[in-house]
Amino acid sequence: MDAPPPLPPQMFTTSAQLLDLTDKKLLVSLRDGRKFIGVLRTWDQSSLTSATAANLVLQNTIERIIVDDMYCDIKRGVFIVRGENVLLLGEIDLDKEDFFPYRLVPHKEVFTRQLELQQEKKRKEKIHKKKLLQLGFETETEFTGL
Repeated sequence: MDAPPPLPPQMFTTSAQLLDLTDKKLLVSLRDGRKFIGVLRTWDQSSLTSATAANLVLQNTIERIIVDDMYCDIKRGVFIVRGENVLLLGEIDLDKEDFFPYRLVPHKEVFTRQLELQQEKKRKEKIHKKKLLQLGFETETEFTGL
């Protein structure tokens, strides 16, 4: 059986790749789901190993929160991102930046909807746990351990 083809070198966040992205507008998606847009000003080369990614410094950073078909941007200014938290990063095409398919709304509206969705998720999880308990399964919170 043949081995899969090797990934192209641009698939990895190397110092050369980050050097090309310096002073460009990036979208950085973090492991916890947050998304930041800012200009990459600098990064540290010392942490560039196979196990970790570079820490990033973004300027003029905004946090973009998207809920349903709406979004809001929250200004964050200069922002330092620890490399191990970066899930994805990519350059923003400035020609297409204004054609975002969601509608910009005040942050209160996004936060209100986000809270509603979180409450709905908790309600569903509670019902799910109750069904599991009725079937004889233990949930994590029910386990007492040693």
